[in-house]
Amino acid sequence: MALRRPGRREQDDGVRFSRTLTLTLFIIAALLIAFDRPDARPGFLVSFRAAVSDMAAPLLDLTARPLRGMGNIGPYWQRQRELAVENAELREQLTETRYWRDLALRLRDERDIYREALNLTPASEQERIGAWVLADPTGPFVRSRLVGAGAGRGVSEGDPVLNVYGLVGHVVEVGERSSRVLLLTDLNSRVPVMADRSNARAVLTGDNTNFPRLEYLGRDADLQEGDRIVTSGDDGILPRGLPVGTAALDRNGRWRVRLFSDNAPVDFVWVLPYDRLPTPEEEPAVTGVMALPENAAAPNSASEAGEEPAGTIAITEDGE
Repeated sequence: MALRRPGRREQDDGVRFSRTLTLTLFIIAALLIAFDRPDARPGFLVSFRAAVSDMAAPLLDLTARPLRGMGNIGPYWQRQRELAVENAELREQLTETRYWRDLALRLRDERDIYREALNLTPASEQERIGAWVLADPTGPFVRSRLVGAGAGRGVSEGDPVLNVYGLVGHVVEVGERSSRVLLLTDLNSRVPVMADRSNARAVLTGDNTNFPRLEYLGRDADLQEGDRIVTSGDDGILPRGLPVGTAALDRNGRWRVRLFSDNAPVDFVWVLPYDRLPTPEEEPAVTGVMALPENAAAPNSASEAGEEPAGTIAITEDGE
């Protein structure tokens, strides 16, 4: 018996839509696209969408919680391993920090003993002044900051300004409640510094980059990559030994400094009041004949007449 091929009508077993329904759906889709713009949405449609979103949000969040939990299992345990490693490193750093603290305390005691034995007068040490930092877009310098502390809190011109890691700059203008700080990276900044290892002197010069230059180094200056740079105090304005950064060579073979203060944002700083050493002109020494106190007896008549009072010995040029 011969098999009969099915006709075309019998092959099309899928669902067919009428042309009217297809055209209606197309018009509805076009209207939805047209009203999807924010400026063309009618008020009732916006309210309807907001109500649907409010109803669907809790259900969607409840449904997604198990999926998020399963997805966070891997990162959670990975983070736990990272925290364990970080905790071990912090414990090691804490042990080393305790050692350096004990060493610093011993050195402080030795320093006090040496100062007392040598009769040295240390520079006055005052309490540091904390202040928040603001931007300074209208200042006369390219790189400067405003701090919320002024003369009313004991800030004076020239005081060094530090953050958690090191020197940031120094005060150049003082107001009653604010001060302007010139950063080390500014073109006008000049700070005498030295290498902590070899005492090699230089001047830290800002050039509006993040790595100020070391200038006026000697020909045979003992300076190496990574040397710790501190203030030398040679200018008599900044105290000696404030941390500045580490020495580094740039591509052109010039010495620059990676600033310690770049390790943290400069948003909170300490102003360190520093009493500078007065010059001889500011505090002249008293010379000549010592003045008699007010309650001393007046000279007798013999002394006023130029005669030597009784009981005194006259010394001649021959020593007799």
